[in-house]
Amino acid sequence: MSDLQLSLLVIGAVVVGAVCLYNWLQERKLRRRLQQAFGGTRDDVLLRAGIESAVAGGRREPQFVPAESARGEEEDAEPSRPAAADEAPAAAEFDAALDYVAEIDADAPFTDAAIAELMSKIASCGKPARIAAFQPRSGGWEEFARSAGGRYSRLQLALQLVNRGGPVNAAQLAAFCDAVRHCAAKMGARVTCPDAPAALKRARDIDAFCAKVDVAIGVNVVAQGDVMFAGTRIRAQAEAAGFKLEPDGVFHFRHDQRQTLFTLDNHEPAPFLPEQIKSLSTRGITLLLDVPRVANGSETLERMLQIAAGFAVAIGGCLVDDNRTELSEAGISRIKEQVRSIQAAMAARDVPAGSARALRLFS
Repeated sequence: MSDLQLSLLVIGAVVVGAVCLYNWLQERKLRRRLQQAFGGTRDDVLLRAGIESAVAGGRREPQFVPAESARGEEEDAEPSRPAAADEAPAAAEFDAALDYVAEIDADAPFTDAAIAELMSKIASCGKPARIAAFQPRSGGWEEFARSAGGRYSRLQLALQLVNRGGPVNAAQLAAFCDAVRHCAAKMGARVTCPDAPAALKRARDIDAFCAKVDVAIGVNVVAQGDVMFAGTRIRAQAEAAGFKLEPDGVFHFRHDQRQTLFTLDNHEPAPFLPEQIKSLSTRGITLLLDVPRVANGSETLERMLQIAAGFAVAIGGCLVDDNRTELSEAGISRIKEQVRSIQAAMAARDVPAGSARALRLFS
């Protein structure tokens, strides 16, 4: 091999490596913005190809199954679908699909000290947890009130099996059950902890499904040439469009119930902190839509794209994806179809996008 050929091979390898590094840095930057804006991690539909196959046919998706009975009854051979997210559970108001529910039934009321110790231990399990208490006077369950020792002798404790941090693991679930059993033993109470291996399997199945639909859409308005966008101009345009700058350094566009529909963030690392935005300038902004957390995703996407296009006109920028490729009508149509497919897949698994169940899973 001649020196010229060797040199060309080396140059080609360097160019390919540089392109791969650039794309990796762009994806890493977007994921960091996602974590800042929404918490957790998820994919960007503009960075990930083939999402249609992830939510359509070809493979049977894992399905939710109901939680084991609070009294440890055996699961049916054919698992049934869980109750819809807006139906009230038979006992405390926990979600049979998402919560592992243990119960303590004592002959005497729990003391404040026993409850405080129990709450401290389950809070350290690494997953969201809730406590419900049986109210004898009303004959129903209510959210446990702190410093309510002496009022309750029967508790149900729920550990959320899955969120954006992943599925509960064996150590976390064991720590939860140990805390419940320890409290029951000190009170001489009866305790029920459902089948742990079945709960762990259910958590993994739910998490596997969530991973397929956990998608965010990011579009960017970038400056052309040597132009820089002033922070004050961005803020004025954002507020005119309905955004509000919040302490996390991100503009949030919320609906009437205060749920974030999409966000506007700096395309560069520096956040839009209120005390610094007057002196800040940037070469671009990013609008992000968290698909699983928003109902009517197609309508919300359309609204976000309209606002992004208005921004591009108002501040003299260009609308591009994260590869800095100008968005075309064909590309936007593909994205809209992907959003519809994702949200249809979620609805088919009793996790409607934007529902209370979805907000818990994708948090």
